[in-house]
Amino acid sequence: MSKPPAAPYFARHVFFCCNQRDDDSRESCENHGATELRDYCKKRVKKLGLAGTGKVRVNMAGCLDRCEQGPVAVVYPEGVWYRYANKADIDEIVDQHLVNGTPVTRLLI
Repeated sequence: MSKPPAAPYFARHVFFCCNQRDDDSRESCENHGATELRDYCKKRVKKLGLAGTGKVRVNMAGCLDRCEQGPVAVVYPEGVWYRYANKADIDEIVDQHLVNGTPVTRLLI
């Protein structure tokens, strides 16, 4: 008899591309402040009590291969991709998607 599937360790996982290329062959998300905005998102998620097991995890990722559209982030398990530009965009993603479960249409890629 097999065990039932375990609940996911995190309800949502947000990956921010923070890639910085060594050459100018392609755009890099880090050229647009990706790490700073990922840090802002992580702090905001913690402040709202959304972080932790069974809740939300915000992570830095290497290249997600969409840097020309960047900076980019992706939210799993939904697989929703965002392009963001500033803290207001991050606030909207946190408030609308991570808190209320509704993707932010205007930021989708």
